[in-house]
Amino acid sequence: MNSRQLVLTCMELADNRKAENIVALDVRKLTSVADYFVICTGLSESHLKAIINEIEDQVFKIHRIHPRCMDGMIGTNWVVLDYGDVIVHVMRADTRLRYDLESFWGDARQLGLHDKEALLKLEPDVEKPVKKARVRAAMPKKTAGSKSVKASTKKPAASTKKVETKAVAKKATAKPKVDRSEK
Repeated sequence: MNSRQLVLTCMELADNRKAENIVALDVRKLTSVADYFVICTGLSESHLKAIINEIEDQVFKIHRIHPRCMDGMIGTNWVVLDYGDVIVHVMRADTRLRYDLESFWGDARQLGLHDKEALLKLEPDVEKPVKKARVRAAMPKKTAGSKSVKASTKKPAASTKKVETKAVAKKATAKPKVDRSEK
């Protein structure tokens, strides 16, 4: 299962429960938060609950995944289901107008249910945002060369030069002996 299939599933499930204005935003080039946002509108609290329950239950039956987290409550008029690469926003109409996510993510490609073929044909290897690339680049790489670096940082075995150096250092720091036999 990839994120495009999950987006399509979520959009179809929202449509099954008569959600209005179902839109998917392709935000892969814009953010590292997710690949897609699915936004849909419910008409009442019970309608929001039906849409959310349908998506949550059927996505588990079809793809065997639960949302990572669920934010908001039915009474808040905006509920978010986070599936990692796909984030589903189920909103009341007035809340959707107020926050206007489509305009906020205006550079994102908007896809509707009628764009099913376009969604499935989207290029799979779209360049990820710079933020993800920086995180990966900052992590140390495990290579065969790193083993040789570790081996070279080990302390070498004691050699004769070190022993000689230590003996000279002891003589230089030692107190001179006083000959008391002459007195």
